[in-house]
Amino acid sequence: MEQRQLLNVSETAEMLRLKQSTIRAWILNKRIPYVKMGRRVFVRQSDAQNLIDTVIAAEPGESGSMIQ
Repeated sequence: MEQRQLLNVSETAEMLRLKQSTIRAWILNKRIPYVKMGRRVFVRQSDAQNLIDTVIAAEPGESGSMIQ
């Protein structure tokens, strides 16, 4: 059985090499899927990895356009 790992904002920012404020803004604007448990906010590790894979798979002139 596959275990789903949840990352907090800090861990997500570290994985994506972004600022925590960027991750919080993406969550606020629903640009990245997230899970709320009470007041705590998490991002599935698979969703963060999918974001990386999407940007890598983008055409050379379009990198980053998927997450603007």
